[in-house]
Amino acid sequence: MANVETDVAIDWMACELIEAVPGKVSGKPVVRGTRIMPDAILNSFELGESIDDIHEGFPTLSLDQIRRLIDFGLDLLKQHRS
Repeated sequence: MANVETDVAIDWMACELIEAVPGKVSGKPVVRGTRIMPDAILNSFELGESIDDIHEGFPTLSLDQIRRLIDFGLDLLKQHRS
């Protein structure tokens, strides 16, 4: 999957839904209790997928979790772009 905003690294650890566990996805930030990297959610949304489409691809996440990740990521990108 293409990364839409490759020049911005989002600090996902500030989001309450995220954890980083040594040995789990090489210690990269993931959605708590999963191996899903939050960048995948945000990138899918920025590439035009709807929240429902993203939920189909990541059915273990709730719609509220998906919305929160998107809102969090977009807020940080907006701050960076301004």
